[in-house]
Amino acid sequence: METIPLPAVQLGPILPEIIMTALVCLVILVDLFLSPSRKGFVGFLTLVGLVVTGIFLARMVGQDTRAFGGMYRVDDFSTFFKFIFLGVTFLTVLISFRYLKIEEINLGEYYSLLLFSTIGMMIMASGNDLLTIYIGLELLSIPVYILVGFLKRDLASQEGGIKYFLLGIFSSAIVLYGIALIYGYTGTIYLDGIREALGKTSSSSPLLTLSIILLTAGFAFKVALVPFHMWAPDAYQGAPTTITAFMSVGTKAAAFAALVRVFMVGLGRSQDEWTILLWLLAVVTMTWGNMGALVQSNLKRLLAYSSIAHAGYILIGLVVATRTGIASIMLYMAAYLFTNLGAFALIVLLCRPNMRGDNLEDFRGFARGHPWPALALVIFFLSLTGIPPTGGFVGKFYLFAAAIDAGFVWLAIIGVLNSAISLYYYFRVVMLMYMEEPTSRIQTSNSFSLTVGIAVMVIGVLFIGLYPHPFFSAAQTSVAGLLKGLPAVALAH
Repeated sequence: METIPLPAVQLGPILPEIIMTALVCLVILVDLFLSPSRKGFVGFLTLVGLVVTGIFLARMVGQDTRAFGGMYRVDDFSTFFKFIFLGVTFLTVLISFRYLKIEEINLGEYYSLLLFSTIGMMIMASGNDLLTIYIGLELLSIPVYILVGFLKRDLASQEGGIKYFLLGIFSSAIVLYGIALIYGYTGTIYLDGIREALGKTSSSSPLLTLSIILLTAGFAFKVALVPFHMWAPDAYQGAPTTITAFMSVGTKAAAFAALVRVFMVGLGRSQDEWTILLWLLAVVTMTWGNMGALVQSNLKRLLAYSSIAHAGYILIGLVVATRTGIASIMLYMAAYLFTNLGAFALIVLLCRPNMRGDNLEDFRGFARGHPWPALALVIFFLSLTGIPPTGGFVGKFYLFAAAIDAGFVWLAIIGVLNSAISLYYYFRVVMLMYMEEPTSRIQTSNSFSLTVGIAVMVIGVLFIGLYPHPFFSAAQTSVAGLLKGLPAVALAH
């Protein structure tokens, strides 16, 4: 009887993922033997494991390896994003210690779910076929559904978790349907195979167009692009603040990593099919997100709409579809990691028993008694707005410059106008902190780990703003490797 040959198993390219999986098992095991008062050790163990994973990941810089029959690709592009994922998780854990005790959710499951979600992100970044990306998407999403509703006694948390879960599984089904249609049209789910199959067709097909629309819609749910953003405000507000910070950066970065690989590598020959679609999504998303943020009185909801707007800015790089445009996405995500996590860390700072600290009124007169944390929040808001010398300014500068260089002048102009609009609602909070008298004595839930986390994020924002060259150079090198030898996409710049 004829046997089916199995591909050679290569464990080297997935060594960071193996270490992370072992870390999850260790965290779950150690948690069983710890009393509730000593659960912080699980968080410390998680931090050490993330550092070890980062050390092994650093050894993969410069590699371009395909494993598991070409399903998994480890290159500088995926490695760049994996460092972002590890950074998101590390900083999230760092600002979580005190918060988990205040909310009485200091459980080992919290850390294991964070790690499982991070593994899903890493799989998405390296997926070289559509099903591998889909598996990573599900492994990323399912733990986050649980974490959003982790505040069991809070109705807002439960509501946000249910909404995110229902719309999440709906978006997953849409992605899977789009994958099925692409397979039906091209006969393959491998990104390289899809590119080759599309190169043999001389005209577009309604089936291909529909599959592109479905894939775009499915991923748009994950990054909260308008009109697929409905879950974001409620999920951001209801979730534990540390989880809101984690999902606002981590899920967005993972989804954009997958979008870039799918659209530039797999669907690059059909660029005319998706450029106008993404152009419209970018414009509507950044505009709607900023308009929605103008009327919010809750800072987490305000940052939710802000996150929607930033997804529109980031999408500009994919619309441009040049090396500079894609590198700008990567630089923007690196700056966004420190910026957005930092803004949420300041909400965690104000959190205390029986008070979330996420209403704008909670920041009234905050600078009078806490000048340094208030200054940190101003720096984060400057970066979110795109004002020098912050990382957010550098990210937007490269994105808008890439758009103008590629001929998308109006897209850049709309982006600049939306950035100007965002200045109003960010500095409404700054005015409350500096120009108003506090209505009562403002107390904080400060801790050493939270202070260190905020300091690291401030330094990261300013360092990228003042010295972006190493980050952008690494991003350009990564993109050059990803797109090497790919025809039929605008790679002149």
